[in-house]
Amino acid sequence: MSLKTFAAISVGSFELSMKIFEFSGKNTIREIDNLSQRIDLGSETYATGKLSKEKLDELCRTLLDYKQVMKTYKVDAFRAYGTSALRETENTFIVLDQIAQRTGIDVKILSNSEQRFLDYKSVASKGESFRHIIEEKTAIVDISNGSIQISLFDNDALMSTQNLRLGVLRLQEMLTHLNAGRSRTEELVDELAGAQLNTYKKLYLKDREIQNIIIVDDYISPWAIRRAGNHPDRSMIALEDFDALMELLRSSGVMGAAKALGVSEEKVPLVMISAVLARRIAKVMGATRVWAPGVTLCDGMAYEYAEEIKMFRGEHDFERDIIACAANISKRYMGSRRRAETLEYLATTIFDSMKKIHGMGKRERLFLQIAALLHDCGKYVSLVDIGERSYDIIMATEIIGLSHAEREIVANVVRYNHSEFIYYDYSDSRGVGLTNRENYLTIAKLTAILRLANSLDRSHKQKLKGMKANLVDSELLLMVDTQEDVTLEQGFFDMSVEFFQEVFSISPILKTKKKF
Repeated sequence: MSLKTFAAISVGSFELSMKIFEFSGKNTIREIDNLSQRIDLGSETYATGKLSKEKLDELCRTLLDYKQVMKTYKVDAFRAYGTSALRETENTFIVLDQIAQRTGIDVKILSNSEQRFLDYKSVASKGESFRHIIEEKTAIVDISNGSIQISLFDNDALMSTQNLRLGVLRLQEMLTHLNAGRSRTEELVDELAGAQLNTYKKLYLKDREIQNIIIVDDYISPWAIRRAGNHPDRSMIALEDFDALMELLRSSGVMGAAKALGVSEEKVPLVMISAVLARRIAKVMGATRVWAPGVTLCDGMAYEYAEEIKMFRGEHDFERDIIACAANISKRYMGSRRRAETLEYLATTIFDSMKKIHGMGKRERLFLQIAALLHDCGKYVSLVDIGERSYDIIMATEIIGLSHAEREIVANVVRYNHSEFIYYDYSDSRGVGLTNRENYLTIAKLTAILRLANSLDRSHKQKLKGMKANLVDSELLLMVDTQEDVTLEQGFFDMSVEFFQEVFSISPILKTKKKF
């Protein structure tokens, strides 16, 4: 198989970076070049909500330079992603159009959950080291300029993920607003972070102690990698190492600290903020080891692209993590695990039997699984208005790996599982909360399937758990052997048939056979 060359461009809050990768087809990803240019977009965005003409001009000039580098390497493909600095501009579409018109590069804005998922994949690209460490109680702490994402793992499974608005550049802007000098940075950041982290601990950690922390950032990681040199095992950081780093930052001037750390002078205050955050998080979690693998968003972009073109196959099951995250959200809102698993089985069995008819793929099947797991989370708030309250909970809760639009698809499927489906009206785009025709049809199809599956377990007694589905001409035969009385299920099934027939032009038929 021939070599493939890929460029990953990250438009960050503090700098614009590009990595060039080479895929050999032997399940290896090799970095062959790494460029970065300091462009402080975040300070303007977080303070005013807009980018100045000067910053936009600088951004476009650098992207044009990167375009020339890509030509030199004859890259086969490239992707450019923007994070919180562009995501939080008030005129995002105007900025993106300007960039595309002036450079020919389309920058996609990542939602927070998409960005963190790629960062998570960047850590997974480390292979055996990653797999080994998440077998224990581990937290991936993704410290960006806009916020922090904390994802908890136990026995190789994702337990929860939460976002805290404690980003490095955001905190620096806050300190500037407070007129806090360099001598007070450590104290104030520790105080600001401590308040939110203590709340986080009460809600999500409770008595659980985390053994390992994986740090993903642009400030501590370069120091850790430089410190490790040719000894990868030294990229593990002990709490006393943080103390030594803090002492260096306290006692040295900006110029001396920059030289000792191997960073630009502009980065020194940000290194201090990131170090304070990392040390505080380690103490709150009771962690004994901190690992800084030195990866960036660009590494995750390369991992994702290599998977898509089938030149890399990672061993970690990311889809399982998304489903595990949804299951833990259901648990948080007192959902029944047995009921959710039964509904997931029934819904996916129907979905899989209709592949030739519904035209949906693996991603839509994942949405259906998540919707089944979260089908009644709203009952935690209200037993009367379950659909609307479920929608609110899902839209307010990040599911790592799903974009905002994908999460809205799931939320609407759950909503209309409990209430009358609102048909899309071009004169009133509020119909389903989405104006995209493709997403609208996905919601309609998944809602029809989930409603049908839900009707088959209305007693919550898992009477039809062993159901089989078979599509024959224009009929969907749902067959089950059971000793149970299914009068209730048959009644609700008959009521859900009409919408299913409308969406798919297929008649579902429930056939039960008594077990002896």
